Amino acid sequence: MKKRKVPMRMCIGCQEMKPKKELIRVVKNKEGEISIDLTGRSHGRGAYLCKNRACMDKALKSRKLEKNFSCSIDSHIFDMLKEQLEEI
Repeated sequence: MKKRKVPMRMCIGCQEMKPKKELIRVVKNKEGEISIDLTGRSHGRGAYLCKNRACMDKALKSRKLEKNFSCSIDSHIFDMLKEQLEEI
């Protein structure tokens, strides 16, 4: 029986590789809409963040999401991310 490899992704805040399931995915779809993808299966360009406040603050301060998606991001996306972290 083969073991399945755990998909690894890099957090844009701390730049560490972690299992995909431990991260929050933010996705930009073809229409340019940015949303939080809790399932990890939405179509589009994805960026990953650790589920801790320090990584999110670091990513926001250095504007990593904007750089990753090559566009400006509304503050409500950041508010949604903060709410998501508080629920965890």
